[in-house]
Amino acid sequence: MENLISLVNKIQRACTALGDHGEESALPTLWDALPAIAVVGGQSSGKSSVLESIVGKDFLPRGAGIVTRRPLVLQLHKINEGREYAEFMHLPRKRFTDFAAVRKEISDETDRETGRSKQISSVPIHLSIYSPNVVNLTLVDLPGLTKVAVEGQPESIVQDIENMVRSFIEKPNCIILAISPANQDLATSDAIKISREVDPKGERTFGVLTKIDLMDKGTDAVDMLEGRSYKLQFPWIGVVNRSQADINKSVDMIAARRREHEYFANSPEYRHLANRMGSEHLGKMLSKHLETVIKSRIPGLQSLINKTINELEGELSRLGKPIASDAGGKLYMIMEICRNFDQVFKEHLDGVRSGGEKIYSVFDNQLPAALKRLQFDKHLSMENVRKLITEADGYQPHLIAPEQGYRRLIESSLVTIRGPAEAAVDAVHAILKDLVHKAMAETMELKQYPTLRVEVGTAAIDSLDRMRGESKKATLQLVDMECCYLTVEFFRKLPQDIEKGGNPTHSIFDRYNDSYLRRVGTNVLSYVNMACASLKNSIPKSVVHCQVREAKRSLLDHFFTELGKKESRHLAKLLDEDPAIMQRRTSLAKRLELYRNAQAEIDAVAWSK
Repeated sequence: MENLISLVNKIQRACTALGDHGEESALPTLWDALPAIAVVGGQSSGKSSVLESIVGKDFLPRGAGIVTRRPLVLQLHKINEGREYAEFMHLPRKRFTDFAAVRKEISDETDRETGRSKQISSVPIHLSIYSPNVVNLTLVDLPGLTKVAVEGQPESIVQDIENMVRSFIEKPNCIILAISPANQDLATSDAIKISREVDPKGERTFGVLTKIDLMDKGTDAVDMLEGRSYKLQFPWIGVVNRSQADINKSVDMIAARRREHEYFANSPEYRHLANRMGSEHLGKMLSKHLETVIKSRIPGLQSLINKTINELEGELSRLGKPIASDAGGKLYMIMEICRNFDQVFKEHLDGVRSGGEKIYSVFDNQLPAALKRLQFDKHLSMENVRKLITEADGYQPHLIAPEQGYRRLIESSLVTIRGPAEAAVDAVHAILKDLVHKAMAETMELKQYPTLRVEVGTAAIDSLDRMRGESKKATLQLVDMECCYLTVEFFRKLPQDIEKGGNPTHSIFDRYNDSYLRRVGTNVLSYVNMACASLKNSIPKSVVHCQVREAKRSLLDHFFTELGKKESRHLAKLLDEDPAIMQRRTSLAKRLELYRNAQAEIDAVAWSK
């Protein structure tokens, strides 16, 4: 399972490259889910010496105060042969074979991020070391816990460091390597104190005792190493680091390891524990445990990755496709967006989405109600009938039937239907406009491009306005047709009353008596009602033909014609996406690529188990 640690190393580096290094994020992060070993200790606890002993190289900055001011993700890779070298993720094409240069680069890179103000930063430095003398292992070196701020540091530095350390070790997938000096009271150990708070049962804490060789004569660390002073789930490990004199003399690390082994093997107090003491044993034990933890976390990692891929794909889908670079691609993209909008608009009309039913309501309720409100019987009052018939006779009274009077009464009644007819056209126009606005709001791609949204909306409304004009013209023509040509058969079927219809022996005043005029009004009303019933059916046909069907068929035809004439720069203006959305899409696409690659690699490891 050695490839498990290498796999996690690779994913951690990819996470850092994307800016995902354990800080708050709107999406779940792989970084938080990946098992890691965080090295925790107070200043001057020997933390740096332990790490250098595991690696077998001097590579960490040293000095007074807070030296480690950024997390250092230290990835160790065991190679079978060849020269030892180191690589930084921020310098991917540069190999360091001089580890003094590695130490300087760590300091320089820290200053680049934090400046020389002695501030701290949670952005990690990634360092990979390749050597035949290491085991596959990943450690995160965190700033040393401190109790007071030194000159040049803000007063909040103590709490800031503690918060950073907590942000790492509070994660359930974090293994805590708590470094404590043996020559101090364990109860005052910063590492043990903070570890106990986040891991009270000691289930994921490894205790390391440093400076065992510096304890007062007559005292030893056996009680601590055997877990009687403070019990953890895992055995305590003691290490003997190089002294400051050894560091000053640049004592070889391999020789220091040999002396450490001899110290435990030859000390009467620790001889029985020698086989599980020392930095070399610590490295092997941590590597084995890390592999075990990673193996147990694979199902959870797979679940997180699959879930996050779905979320990322969903958000990318909502953000829409990226803008094409060439004119042809831009034109095709605009046409596709317009077709999507047009399809949503048609779905509203066809009942797939709501709104189209309001058009039927205009014909079934609004138009009949408007016709009913015309009140033809009042228009055909006795006074009005007498007035129009008398005027129609002119200087010669009619002989048999008052034909011109009939025509004037019918025409003056039918012409009032123009109002409800126009109102029906306008009502359907308003509904279609409302459906255009709804379709625009429901077409996700139009939200992406504000200028295109305005242009498409304007073009659609202009088309509806033209269709309303045509519809009004056609619909009013139907009313005019009824006015200009009367159905003769209707009047031929009316019973003729010679006595009341125009006997010339009667005076003109007798021919205009109330009974006669009432009969004329009744006949006219019957005809007008017949014409109304016909128009109540034909007006909806005209409106649907000229507005609804045309809107379905050619709502954006004029816009498409004008679109084909535009140059590339004009097309680019239509696709003026918000830069923040473009940046978000790019970020999500990179993150999605990371998760898909991680999915493939973790699945391959899982299948190979």
